[in-house]
Amino acid sequence: LRPLDPFVLLDRFASDDPAAYIRGFPDHPHRGFETVSVMLDGHIRHRDSRGNQGLVRGGGAQWMTAGRGIVHSEMPEQDRGLLSGFQLWVNLPAREKMCAPFYQDLAPAQLAEARLSPAGNTARVIAGDVSGLAGPVRERPTRPTLVTVTLEDDRPFVAEVPADHVAFAFVHRGLVEIGPEGRSTRVPENTIALLGPGRRVRMRAPDRRSGLLFAAARPIGEPIVQRGPFVMNTDDEIRRAFADYQAGTLDKG
Repeated sequence: LRPLDPFVLLDRFASDDPAAYIRGFPDHPHRGFETVSVMLDGHIRHRDSRGNQGLVRGGGAQWMTAGRGIVHSEMPEQDRGLLSGFQLWVNLPAREKMCAPFYQDLAPAQLAEARLSPAGNTARVIAGDVSGLAGPVRERPTRPTLVTVTLEDDRPFVAEVPADHVAFAFVHRGLVEIGPEGRSTRVPENTIALLGPGRRVRMRAPDRRSGLLFAAARPIGEPIVQRGPFVMNTDDEIRRAFADYQAGTLDKG
């Protein structure tokens, strides 16, 4: 997602094969950005080098600020073999890249949920403010909005994209018409739609049950250098991150 500053990466994971994620995601480091795990089905158990641990359940989320460094594991626990969700990487400005790590584990009941239609259209707000619903994520420098949306009929979900934000919608199930009324684009499953700033955007499922992830945030406008699990501003900072990890000091301080 490099053209969508401050978003760096979007990982979509989904399988009903119990063996698909059996190895999980063992200990690995991060520095300089935030990871956002959004679970639709199944669970992920996390542990880190600072002694934190928890369970991100289906319908819930986790917002982790890696800051100056964290080493953690994310081990799937499937529900009837099904595991489904996203991980989104959100950059941090230079002034916060070496901040202290921080977790917000968000149970499903903590997310702000709105029923959009009698048929069951729902929006679950993780971060930001949508239609008067405020997500539980603490204030972040990029002022992000993150919402999961389920569309059961053709009534639209409507979102405002601030004039100083970038935004996208990822359709993970079904087909969604996205855009201003009368000028929408049909976006198929497993496709990202880039949304223009300063617009009111309608998202509608014309044919069948659909689901999408809506995200918006304010760009940082700084150089980005990414190497594997580290996102910094310069090559020297990346080299320092690798050196600190190899020396066992990445998460110290």
